[in-house]
Amino acid sequence: MTVPQRDFRDAMARLGAAVNILTSAGPAGRAGFTASAVCSVTDAPPTVLVCINRASNNNAVFKSNGVLCVNTLASGQRELSDIFAGATGCSMEDRFAAGVWGHLVTGAPVLQGAVVSFDCRITEVLEKGTHSVLFAEVEAIRGGSEHEGLIYFGRDYHRVGNAA
Repeated sequence: MTVPQRDFRDAMARLGAAVNILTSAGPAGRAGFTASAVCSVTDAPPTVLVCINRASNNNAVFKSNGVLCVNTLASGQRELSDIFAGATGCSMEDRFAAGVWGHLVTGAPVLQGAVVSFDCRITEVLEKGTHSVLFAEVEAIRGGSEHEGLIYFGRDYHRVGNAA
């Protein structure tokens, strides 16, 4: 028996997750989107997985560039989350204009002020249902000075952690 899609979505809304902006840059251009579907896979080699909708224009860009950066948002970066989620209707260029960006090893945009950023090279892609699952080996990490993160739970944003 298959669980109805609505029941699954309602249940997943009870699974709190860090809010991240995933970015990529390379021959296919610069792209970014907001995601909570990010997790650790293994520490040898350091690998994360991220999920991206197959229907998204970002999907082909990320796969073509072969690199990504997971920028975990600080509590004060909620507006950036909405911008990169497409809620404001901004163009991709305007999305990036809303933040301050640098880079580490791969050239993927690294968000200044993020709680932590994982600069990665995509090593494997698995297609599952409506999404692509990107496995990415971490080549560099930048930890931020912010001590309060942003999570998404119950279809809303919440602060987590303690301010230093």
